Amino acid sequence: MNEVQIIGTGSYVPLNIMTNHQLSEIVDTSDEWITSMTGIKQRHISQGENTSDLAIKAALEALKDAKVKAEDIDLIILASTSPDQFLPATACIVQGKIGATKAMAFDISAACTGFIFALNIGMQFLRTGQCKRALIIGAEVLSKIVDWTDRNTCILFGDGAGAAVIEAGSKRGIISVNSTSEGEKAEFLTCHTVDVINTYTSGIEDFKATISMNGKEIFKFAVNIIETSIDKILKENNYTLEDIKYVVCHQANSRIIDYVVKKLKAPKDKFYVNLDRYGNTSAASIAIALDEMNKKDLLKAGDKIILVGFGGGLTYGASLIEWTINK
Repeated sequence: MNEVQIIGTGSYVPLNIMTNHQLSEIVDTSDEWITSMTGIKQRHISQGENTSDLAIKAALEALKDAKVKAEDIDLIILASTSPDQFLPATACIVQGKIGATKAMAFDISAACTGFIFALNIGMQFLRTGQCKRALIIGAEVLSKIVDWTDRNTCILFGDGAGAAVIEAGSKRGIISVNSTSEGEKAEFLTCHTVDVINTYTSGIEDFKATISMNGKEIFKFAVNIIETSIDKILKENNYTLEDIKYVVCHQANSRIIDYVVKKLKAPKDKFYVNLDRYGNTSAASIAIALDEMNKKDLLKAGDKIILVGFGGGLTYGASLIEWTINK
């Protein structure tokens, strides 16, 4: 069975920044309220770039960082809640644009846990020897599915993409991944697509394809599941939190992360946070944070990190990684 390592990362966000003050001009809110309730100060919002456009730029950065050509990629998995369209898969659009002519490409939908799920799937292909290298992408243009009149949700989300190149080899890299779904709680976070309109039904006239969320239920779910996921992956691999250099949570709300830090009695600086600058970018958030840490040279070969995701589905998962990139 092959080992699997992350050999390169990349990310991209639209140049256009929407601050809390700007947001307060279109919906009844304020910078003080958003900051105190979420920790978010700004988010990047597309001015026309679609999900594939962001994904392509993040993918090219990851390939450059990994020193790998697109034609050497065997597999592309793109996680997104906001794909370009139903058909073809956004991963196929990325494949065609970057010239990954030998790759199998497909999308997955696991909301904010998407990057963890995609990493897990990619790891299985590489461990069994079916593929040698994979490009794992989380990409979102959530601004196209946000209800900009709903101040409970529109303040949270931003657009962006992150990517990682993983490779099969002999070095231990991705030590362990676990991922789970709780479909009985699906109604807590939803975004409809199109209604059933065909020869036999006229559909629903007030149908709205935008994000809807039960914030209280998601908060309760998140704080419990982050702690559970961290404990589980540590126990499975005989580590303690002291062995971990960083924990990278899905960047949803600073209050969620602060709550978990207190419950675990952990140093706050062990939890990497950048949502103040990006907001919640769903499937892209962990990948963007990972690339930012890589580019800032915060990670050294041998460092152990935990990635933790949670989101619509409801889905959740964690990955324990030993960093192998030498700068």
